[in-house]
Amino acid sequence: MRRRIRISLMTTTWYSNALFYAVDVPAFQDSNGDGIGDFRGLIGRLPYLADLGVTCLWLLPFYPSPGRDNGYDVSNYYEIHPDVGSLDDFTECVHRAGELGMRILLDLVIDHTSDRHPWFQAARRDRQSRYRAYYIWADAPSPPEPDHGPIFPDTEPTVWTHDEVAGQYFYHRFYRFEPDLNAFNPEVREEFLRIIDFWLSFGVAGFRIDAASHLIEGPGSQDDHGILKELRTYADRRRPGTALLGESDVEPDRLAAYFGAGDELHLLYNFYLDNYLFLALAEERADPLVHALGKLPAIPESCRWVNFLRNLDELDLERLGEPEREAVYRAFAPDDEMRIFGRGIRRRLAPMLNDRRKREMALSLLFTLPGVPLVVYGDEIGMGEDLSLPGRHAVRTAMQWAPSPNGGFSDAPKERLRRPLLTDGPFGYERVNITDQQADPGSFLNWMKRLIAARRDCPLWGSGSHRIIDAGGPAVLAHECAGHGDRLIALHNLTGKDQPVSLPAFQTDTFVPIFHSAGDAREDAHPPRELEPYGYRWYRLAG
Repeated sequence: MRRRIRISLMTTTWYSNALFYAVDVPAFQDSNGDGIGDFRGLIGRLPYLADLGVTCLWLLPFYPSPGRDNGYDVSNYYEIHPDVGSLDDFTECVHRAGELGMRILLDLVIDHTSDRHPWFQAARRDRQSRYRAYYIWADAPSPPEPDHGPIFPDTEPTVWTHDEVAGQYFYHRFYRFEPDLNAFNPEVREEFLRIIDFWLSFGVAGFRIDAASHLIEGPGSQDDHGILKELRTYADRRRPGTALLGESDVEPDRLAAYFGAGDELHLLYNFYLDNYLFLALAEERADPLVHALGKLPAIPESCRWVNFLRNLDELDLERLGEPEREAVYRAFAPDDEMRIFGRGIRRRLAPMLNDRRKREMALSLLFTLPGVPLVVYGDEIGMGEDLSLPGRHAVRTAMQWAPSPNGGFSDAPKERLRRPLLTDGPFGYERVNITDQQADPGSFLNWMKRLIAARRDCPLWGSGSHRIIDAGGPAVLAHECAGHGDRLIALHNLTGKDQPVSLPAFQTDTFVPIFHSAGDAREDAHPPRELEPYGYRWYRLAG
């Protein structure tokens, strides 16, 4: 049986064959010994990222902020937090990245502000202020509508908080110190465009629209996609080629709307696929992935999914049913301290997939799925998490550059480090670091370089038409990608046991090996009859 994935043959854009890499600037590299990563430190590490094969850096929020939500509580959209540098430093970073062939994508956090933002402070003090209408207020709020409750129910029991100065309740889907902006106010949308205009003037390539699904939500299910269209129209006019990447974790029947007719978002995080990818890894069956791929809607030719194994702060399993979520918990988060918000996992990839063979297979699979891949800083060397840290801080430890003091991250005294380092156990910086792995041809880092190079040489994975192929058993996922006169085949064994492979006949006798788990093992022009534990193969069909 062959099952076609509804992905249309797509046109080429700069992001069609991109590798996105998430960078948390305060955790990446400290240049001045104050214990905090900064833009000067990032600039010094750009050659490493270019050598890795990164083509676009997603920079997490670096704006002035009280810092109560990892920078997502923004208090000024037009400055750099002084802890991480200046606008001059940022400008140099954009230019240096460009010289090395890398673009910059910024977090556009416009669903809400910090309660310290001047807009909110003005709004709460004066009902007649124009800024009052920048937020959503009520004298006696009614209970939230279904699916419009608090995002963090373990810490926020309601979406309404009373403000004593304002004498009213204000609305917030996230934390109470992050009041929602009223995106239905034309003046607020004008502010959005000014923010975009400001940062485009520095030469950035696009924006990640944080909480895009919440930004546009109206009463009930009547979302206003005109807000996204307006952002897209302005970005296209201001700088053609600007990319908008959206965060929208909704059911698959609502996903296509975020692309519109190719006139809204260019890219969308593929949360739905990620949920079922981890279910497939937990159950060691291909069916969950086949199900998810079959549910994804067709999207416009210029648009892409952004696929990931871990979207930074948490592995969100919200799209799974309770039994399915429990299966993933049992496999990857057996202890309560590893779980978060009743729906997710606060762990890094390497400790979850602690068998290197399984981790390699999962990443190989990720890089062949319809769309473009995203990697989070440190996952290319197999960094671990620190579960002693609260909440989502567990996965935001400092980058591990070397086996030297402070892992090469900072020259500051250890007690001054803003982001702690992993020091003990199998994932401590003395065992897991970039310097050692760069010198070891068999390291995970060097394997990642080979994976990224193979993906770059096979742009069809991101822009072709995919279909599922029956591989003869439930544990092997086989899929084909075709287009532009080219055809690729990928095979992945999801289990820790040898698995038979039985592919249907193809109109060719030649399978050209591209990338595989067998090292220098024998490879010929025929697909294998058996895959080793967590084995994978990429082929190009010739002839």
